Amino acid sequence: MVQYGGKAEDSGTVAGAVHRGWVSVRDALSGTTDQAILDECERGEDVALSRYRKALKHGELPATVREVVERQMAGVQANHDQIKALRDGLRART
Repeated sequence: MVQYGGKAEDSGTVAGAVHRGWVSVRDALSGTTDQAILDECERGEDVALSRYRKALKHGELPATVREVVERQMAGVQANHDQIKALRDGLRART
């Protein structure tokens, strides 16, 4: 946040861009299945959750920033859980 001396990002992280690129390349080269796509999406959400947990362990976050990070992490967790449920449902049908 700018008010705390940070700089606003105008795009995603490099790691996120690399991950999206890798998924695209892998899909194009291998004819990726729905199962593989869901596995990869879950892995990406795992990475995001790890980063949010790491940010929350940082003891010096201002309360307003901590609230934003916690709210966003809850959304990432919900996305993760939905992807996992889709993946597990697909596995059960195959």
